[in-house]
Amino acid sequence: MKRIAMLVTQEFEDSEARQPFEAVKQAGFQVAVLSPQAGEHLTGKAGEFSLTSDLAVSWARAEDYDMLIIPGGHSPESLRLEKGAVEFVKAFAATDRPIAAVCHGPQLLISAGVTKGRKMTCYESVAVDLKNSGAVYEDSPLVVDGSFITSRKPADLPQFCQAILEALREPARR
Repeated sequence: MKRIAMLVTQEFEDSEARQPFEAVKQAGFQVAVLSPQAGEHLTGKAGEFSLTSDLAVSWARAEDYDMLIIPGGHSPESLRLEKGAVEFVKAFAATDRPIAAVCHGPQLLISAGVTKGRKMTCYESVAVDLKNSGAVYEDSPLVVDGSFITSRKPADLPQFCQAILEALREPARR
């Protein structure tokens, strides 16, 4: 069974965590919630969805997961300051397994230094940062470039979740 890591901390965008989380769970995949501390109760910025972290990201091993999902909101900005989160993202990107980031999620990819030359999208206020990191920015609901899956905002979640499920149906990259 494929295992998905969802990397979040407080103040994530509720729908951008809930919809992918529910989509992959309903499809029968395991989801591990990673955050700075294990057992942490995490609440979305609107207070409509909450999660409890399964593992501290500094203890997680990239090779244990088949996909990484990074929801937006304020969470990615906070995670950029967590050395363990940045190192995990770097290690995960090196596996060439799918990384799905929505809205402000690419901020964490920028901090990990894995965006150069990638075709990506994000929330409009992050676009300048994405371009400055060497990524090729495209203002589209969904951009898939190799193992990277990116979307702009909550309205794009149907396409984003569909792309996640399609990527998970492909044979595992080990």
